[in-house]
Amino acid sequence: MKKAYVYYIFALLLFGTNGIVANYIQLSGYEIVFYRTLIGSMLLLLILLLKKEMLIFYKYKKQFLFLIISGIAMGFSWIFLYEAYDLIGVGIASLIYYCGPVIVMALSPLIFKEKLTYNKIVGFLSVFCGILFVNGAFSLFQNNNLGIICALISALMYSFMIIFNKKAAPISGIENSFIQLFVSFLTVAVFTGIKQGLLISVDSNSIFPLLFLGLVNTGLGCYLYFSKLEKLPVQTVSILGYLEPLSAVMFSALILNESMNTFQIIGTIFIIGGALFAECFKLPIKK
Repeated sequence: MKKAYVYYIFALLLFGTNGIVANYIQLSGYEIVFYRTLIGSMLLLLILLLKKEMLIFYKYKKQFLFLIISGIAMGFSWIFLYEAYDLIGVGIASLIYYCGPVIVMALSPLIFKEKLTYNKIVGFLSVFCGILFVNGAFSLFQNNNLGIICALISALMYSFMIIFNKKAAPISGIENSFIQLFVSFLTVAVFTGIKQGLLISVDSNSIFPLLFLGLVNTGLGCYLYFSKLEKLPVQTVSILGYLEPLSAVMFSALILNESMNTFQIIGTIFIIGGALFAECFKLPIKK
């Protein structure tokens, strides 16, 4: 369980650098998603072949279907998220996107029979308030446009991705990660093909960051993320998931020299404190 926590958190930190790496790629959002899912899935396929693991997905047709749905949801989640970035900016889009864990946490008692606890609820509320501060998004409802709709769809797809992946057990490990990411790539490929065709030219200066984003952030990141996902409680996944936007803000400040304002510093404290409280204190709700 401890190893699962370490791998999961490391994957979240990798995902937190996505925006920084993408900053050096001269492509549109969905084009970046197309290449990152392609490169990442090919890396996982190579690892799968080298490890010569026995595949079991064909033995579990129902769970395999759940995994396909999860992969489709992930592809659409990333597509709509990057569209929202372009329309309303990264801050507001990220805030709405991370309403996804709210949906997962709300549904977990019904779908996964996980008991809600006081510490989970208080920790989640603290984390959510932290996100509000970190993104400085108090003017959220002043941006009522297509971008908000895209971000909301992205959040909904995020929740579907988590829920259906959890229901895909016992298909796990690298097999789970590869199928998830490859289905995501196929989803993005269809979207890109309809939108503009699949002939996408890449500037020479964008090749290295694109390879890094696909191999490390996506391939390695998705393997660590999805291979450990089924070993963690859904509510824990929802709360710790907020480390991704937190790390994105911190890495941006350190690497891109983007300053952190007072609200973002307060938000950082709320997020770290809420995540620790949710995991370290066990106070079950009495019936």
